[in-house]
Amino acid sequence: MGSTKFFTLKEARLSNNCPECYSTDGLEITFKQKFTENAFYKAITNDTAYDIYCYNCDTSIFPIQWTDDIERVVDYQQRSINPKPKSIKLKKLAWIIILLDLLLFIIVVLIIMGIINI
Repeated sequence: MGSTKFFTLKEARLSNNCPECYSTDGLEITFKQKFTENAFYKAITNDTAYDIYCYNCDTSIFPIQWTDDIERVVDYQQRSINPKPKSIKLKKLAWIIILLDLLLFIIVVLIIMGIINI
């Protein structure tokens, strides 16, 4: 029913050696932030993800393969990103349901108070 996507916050080239091919010009880190959407709302969450990819040997570099130098650069790059603030936007269907519930509540209160007779 709902979908979860990630949108790119920042991409940066790294000059570190690739743990697979030892090239110094192919590593790129990508930071992404989570975006969820369903029939009732759209939301940006605080969840962020990152991955490192080497374009010389076409492989993803997983954290288990990182050297100390790569970890330091990732920490530095992570501090430099500015994620979008957490937000939620209700869609039209959610507003219709809220208004219908409010109208139903008002009608029930008016019937209980005796203002409306059935």
